[in-house]
Amino acid sequence: MSEPGKNGLTYSDAGVDIDAGNLLVDKIKPHVRSTRRPGADGEIGGFGGLFDLKAAGFTDPVLVAANDGVGTKLKIAIDADKHDTVGIDLVAMCVNDLVVQGAEPLFFLDYFATGKLDPDQGASIVGGIAAGCREAGCALIGGETAEMPGMYAGGDYDLAGFAVGAAERGQLLPAGDIAEGDVILGLASSGVHSNGYSLVRKIVSLSGLAWDAPAPFGEGTLADVLMTPTRIYVKPLLKAIRETGKIKALAHITGGGFPENIPRVLPKHLAAEIDLDAIKAPAVFSWLAKTGGVAANEMLRTFNCGVGMIAVVKAEDAETVTSVLTAEGETVFALGRMVARAEGAAGTIYKGTLAL
Repeated sequence: MSEPGKNGLTYSDAGVDIDAGNLLVDKIKPHVRSTRRPGADGEIGGFGGLFDLKAAGFTDPVLVAANDGVGTKLKIAIDADKHDTVGIDLVAMCVNDLVVQGAEPLFFLDYFATGKLDPDQGASIVGGIAAGCREAGCALIGGETAEMPGMYAGGDYDLAGFAVGAAERGQLLPAGDIAEGDVILGLASSGVHSNGYSLVRKIVSLSGLAWDAPAPFGEGTLADVLMTPTRIYVKPLLKAIRETGKIKALAHITGGGFPENIPRVLPKHLAAEIDLDAIKAPAVFSWLAKTGGVAANEMLRTFNCGVGMIAVVKAEDAETVTSVLTAEGETVFALGRMVARAEGAAGTIYKGTLAL
């Protein structure tokens, strides 16, 4: 019969360091405090995060929730040891999905899982999450850090984000009055955003370039340019929605590109006619297409190709909405129009040619 405690094992011996977890919490508290907003002013450390809708100024709100990750863009962050911006991507992918429904992002929670917890690396990641939350106007009210040796190899980690927003009842998008002849406005992306990175990484491996090599399509290293964070469109779009009341629908152009994302907000009898000649694709997309031999249609269903968000408005309202968004720092252009869709036809059709 074995003696109690003979092996003397500890949780640390199994690869989980509770002290490192506590150190990470201490390191991220200033980041969390920096995201406070009306409705959320508590400290992290409880069993749940609290939010006061009344203090946030809502009277009869409908809650809208979204969750997402960053995908294999994280592998570039890990390989290039650059962790300070993936948190912005995490927030962006969630809050951009909220604002397309007319909702104001209110609070955010994150899930960070890793094989071996490095408190400095974790603090860098959460610093990016806090930066994204500040840009979106939402509070970081909680999260979970999981150290899971054997589940994740070496320095690998994964991120997931969860965002909740609200809109007053009756003000959600898309509106029910989208009509033939309405104009589609495109809002420029900041680059590849956070979709298609398995293909990006495959193309980079074919190119033979190292992550620290000068980017052949922009300033900085290859990793720097490909790690450019996803643009957060929340504040400009909320301002345009509230000041003009003229936006009928919004679509966040993520995985699946135009053909998968735009029809999600359209009635079945209408299609989006996209003028590809209107798109000024950033140089990174030209490089990816040429280096990987990727056909234009495949580019359009994998990447945003320079358009991170679209808005649908009446033709006579296009100038008003464009001026508000432009004043808020967005690059906006006429991208297409709504046309009749035959039964069984595609929800997105193209004219012109994508300049790659």
